[in-house]
Amino acid sequence: MTTAIAKQRTKKEKAIPESLIYEMVDGEPIYYRGYKDVINKKKTLEQIMGSSALQSLLVMLILDILKDKLDNNYLRLPAELGLKFAHKSWRNLDIAIYDKRTVEDKSVFLKNKYIEIVPEIVIEIDTKAEFTELLDFDTYFQKKTDQLLEAGVQRVIWIFTATKKHLVAVKDQKWEMDNWTADIAMMDGVEININQLLEAF
Repeated sequence: MTTAIAKQRTKKEKAIPESLIYEMVDGEPIYYRGYKDVINKKKTLEQIMGSSALQSLLVMLILDILKDKLDNNYLRLPAELGLKFAHKSWRNLDIAIYDKRTVEDKSVFLKNKYIEIVPEIVIEIDTKAEFTELLDFDTYFQKKTDQLLEAGVQRVIWIFTATKKHLVAVKDQKWEMDNWTADIAMMDGVEININQLLEAF
């Protein structure tokens, strides 16, 4: 990258408010989908940050069933929890599951900032990331999944509403994709089924 291009890019990024950054990877921002509409005053920030009714419903149903199936040793944290990996590198998590017994200092959960402790399980329902020529959907979700697994997450589960499929990724194992009709193994003895959750709703 030439110096002129680098300066032009830096100037452009400085003009974009930090509030429009969805995630940050090695200092490179990933913006909210639709951020240009906010800049051009066609939409508000709240409009592009919001979840669909189906996405919100799935989060609620999954949290409800996990509350029944997991004991009090587990924390089920929703609402785009910010997980910080390093300086200028963080990801948002739709649902993060922690085993409190593995966390020595539980006061980290009481602090008003991104957490730096990696959860055991991450559940992602679609994404709010803006895709570009350099960052398409496949590249985004594969890189995010790899980063989470390399950081120590034991299992990453993606739920895709457009195709009604889910993907389960475990480090050093074959990633498995299936339809919503198939059970999703969360951990030993704990499974969820998206179709059944929606039918029972």
